Amino acid sequence: MTTRALWRPDRRAFTVHEVDQLIPVLTTKVSELLIARSEIERAMAELSEHLGHEPRTLEAEPGDSAMALRIKRELKGAMKSYEQGWNEIERLGAVVKDPRIGLLDFYGHLNGRWVWLCWRYGEDSLGYYHDLDAGYSSRKPLGRQERALLLN
Repeated sequence: MTTRALWRPDRRAFTVHEVDQLIPVLTTKVSELLIARSEIERAMAELSEHLGHEPRTLEAEPGDSAMALRIKRELKGAMKSYEQGWNEIERLGAVVKDPRIGLLDFYGHLNGRWVWLCWRYGEDSLGYYHDLDAGYSSRKPLGRQERALLLN
C-alpha cells in the first residue's frame, strides 16, 4: 500500500466525473476497511492485555497460551485482508494517503500541470485538489473553472 507517492508515469489522469463515479464503491470499501482497522486495534489491545505487554510478533512464541495463539492467528488473517482491501482500492487508480481516515488521491491534470484530486471518506463527491508536493492541509476547493479544466 502506498502512503506517499509523487509523480509516477504509469498513472493516468482522472477527471472529476471519473472520480465521482468511483465514490460509491470507494465509500463502501473504505467503510469496511475502517471497521476492520477498528477490529484489528481491538484485537491487538486484547492480545496485549492477555500477554501483559505489547506483542513483539504475531508469530507463535514459546509460552503462548491457546488464547494468545488464537488471537494472533485471527490478527494475521485480519491484517492480510485489510492490506488486500487497500490494494484493491489502489488497483482502481487511487493512491492511499492516510488509511486511518480514508484519504485518497487521484492524479489529475490542471492548467498544464499534474495535481492530486483529493477525496476523503465521508465526502459525497470530489471537491478538492492540491499540488503533488503538498498535503491534505493544502487542499483547494474545485471551483467551476477547475472542474471545467479537469474534463481533459
